[in-house]
Amino acid sequence: MRARRWILALLGIAVSGTTEAATSSSFEVSASIVPGCLVQSGTQVFGVLDFGTHSALARGAVSASLGGTGVRLRCTPGVLLSMSLDAGQHAVAGVRHLQRVGAGQRLAYQLYRDAGLSQVVGIGQALSLIYSDPNAIALPLYGRLQLPGDLPAGQYSDAVQVTLTW
Repeated sequence: MRARRWILALLGIAVSGTTEAATSSSFEVSASIVPGCLVQSGTQVFGVLDFGTHSALARGAVSASLGGTGVRLRCTPGVLLSMSLDAGQHAVAGVRHLQRVGAGQRLAYQLYRDAGLSQVVGIGQALSLIYSDPNAIALPLYGRLQLPGDLPAGQYSDAVQVTLTW
């Protein structure tokens, strides 16, 4: 009786193995491409705003523009891009300052979004960036400080955090 079940089971496998069935269906393939920006860089520094070297006794206004950019920014054509800047590391009462390395002396400075130094960049203020080449976007930043004529000699610096949104 056992042998008979075994033979019937083998016949069942043989019969079911020779039956062919086919079915077909489909699936959907899609992608959404959204506008955006890409920060390409080997460094995290957007550039340097260098006011130069001056005598400790110098007086007068000194200006500079953001240069030596180490970051390349590319955006989808037409994307709305904006930036905001923090207060820097040495701000006092809402005013950005350079601070003498290793000491506490400070020198106030102001940031602007235009070369004519008429459009002040406030702390945390969102600024729209206008660009003509979406593959080479530069940050339009300019600075001015007033040399008081009685600064201790030394290196003065600050670091400002840039936030880009799109």
